[in-house]
Amino acid sequence: MSDLNELAKQVGELREQALKSIGQVVVGMEDVTLQLLTAMLAGGHALLEGVPGTAKTTLCRTFSHVLGIDYQRVQFTPDLLPTDVTGTQILDRETSDFVLRKGPIFCQMMLADELNRAPARTQSALLEAMQERQVTIEGKTLDLPSPFMVLATQNPIEQEGVYRLPEAQLDRFLFRIEVGYPKRDREVDMLDLHSRATVTPEPITDADEIVSIQQQIDSVFGKRELQEYIVDLVRRSREHPDLVLGGSPRAAIFLMKAARAHALLRGHSYLTHKDIQAVALPVLGHRLIMKPEAEMDGRQTRDIINELIQSVPVLID
Repeated sequence: MSDLNELAKQVGELREQALKSIGQVVVGMEDVTLQLLTAMLAGGHALLEGVPGTAKTTLCRTFSHVLGIDYQRVQFTPDLLPTDVTGTQILDRETSDFVLRKGPIFCQMMLADELNRAPARTQSALLEAMQERQVTIEGKTLDLPSPFMVLATQNPIEQEGVYRLPEAQLDRFLFRIEVGYPKRDREVDMLDLHSRATVTPEPITDADEIVSIQQQIDSVFGKRELQEYIVDLVRRSREHPDLVLGGSPRAAIFLMKAARAHALLRGHSYLTHKDIQAVALPVLGHRLIMKPEAEMDGRQTRDIINELIQSVPVLID
């Protein structure tokens, strides 16, 4: 247990340093930053939804720099090919042999900017990488570096020139994070920040420390009753009258991993029902499909998840 306490202290300090460093560049994004950090430590991927101009790309770039990990950005467009992401074999004129040219996905954090602008064929190039942490190029399978995280952005408002993300793609994302407008006083702080010289924060950690934390996430203590609570939440979603599709078994696994990472970021070496409830919306929100009549009545997945939390009892002291 002492090792877990040390781990919780280490992650708690990492949280404070990350918020402070990223706050020097991006203002009013503390909650989003914490969700990104939770997804990273849980070994998952994150989908950021927000209108243009809300600093999603800037946040992702700063986040990777502060964590000291390799970062690549790919602008997804309708003419982007899968090989533009994964790589391909090219002919070396000097040797007359085909050599592998790796794509931008061979990094530790890849930003798929405006993911829904690319057709399904290109979007599917990410599926193997996100699930298996590997890429197959012309029959040859290559491992991706560790840690590996895909951050994707999309504009939920825009309808022209975009493709709907299929459920299989959405299910690979641990979190869907809503990026909204900052509060008034934070927006004023943003203008003040941009009136001064640009600050480039120093990295506060590195890939080795992040991988070490990821490998210890599953050791965070949680009673069996909490596992039953997670399963009951997910199973209850499958029975909800306003839903066509509820949470899958993968959703339950992701909910457990995210809750454990959330507990560590709070400085705790143990899991509570509050950690599970805190990550329920970003984990389940994009996995639940509502019935058309419920959407017409103005119902949102946020409402459904709150009802699930209220309806499922916590059978633990």
